[in-house]
Amino acid sequence: MRANVRGFTLIELIIGIVVFTIIMLVIIGVIGPQSRLSIEPIWQIRASELAQSLLTEINAKSFDEQSDHSGGNTRCNEGQSCTASGSLGPDSGESRDSYDDVDDYHGLDQRDGNILNVQGQAMLNNGESLYQGFRAQVSVYYDSNEDGINDDDADQNGVPDTGTLVANVKRITITVTTPGGEPLTFASYRWNF
Repeated sequence: MRANVRGFTLIELIIGIVVFTIIMLVIIGVIGPQSRLSIEPIWQIRASELAQSLLTEINAKSFDEQSDHSGGNTRCNEGQSCTASGSLGPDSGESRDSYDDVDDYHGLDQRDGNILNVQGQAMLNNGESLYQGFRAQVSVYYDSNEDGINDDDADQNGVPDTGTLVANVKRITITVTTPGGEPLTFASYRWNF
């Protein structure tokens, strides 16, 4: 006696593959965006660590080029004027390893594997840059009333300044952009004391 053995037909197999594909597309469509959301907190933590590191480095420097770099016995604006707002940034011939005052960091812009630590070394993890895809930008400007607005934009009468402003408070703003394109801004103030 012959047993009646029956297998799948080609049409049944094709329908099964199509149903399986549709189910997988739905699952991937739901899980895929979630994986992107799970990496964003890690990027935000790294951005925060990078900004804190830069803020610590910058705040360890003297207030101005005209200030005493070794102990604060001489402050600018007490005899010798602080650096004018139009001249903020690295002094002639200075590089990051020789920055000696806060405003030398104005305009610092590093990205990817070029984001360096205070010793001028790339920050690596297992031979790869810890900050691949990140960008760090530094801005330093006078902000006497601590409102987050550059004092150099206008004087008390609303007249734009010509880069000659001198004050006793500098705002240090660091913007770190994550690989996902999210800019995170961190700021601190440095007073002339």
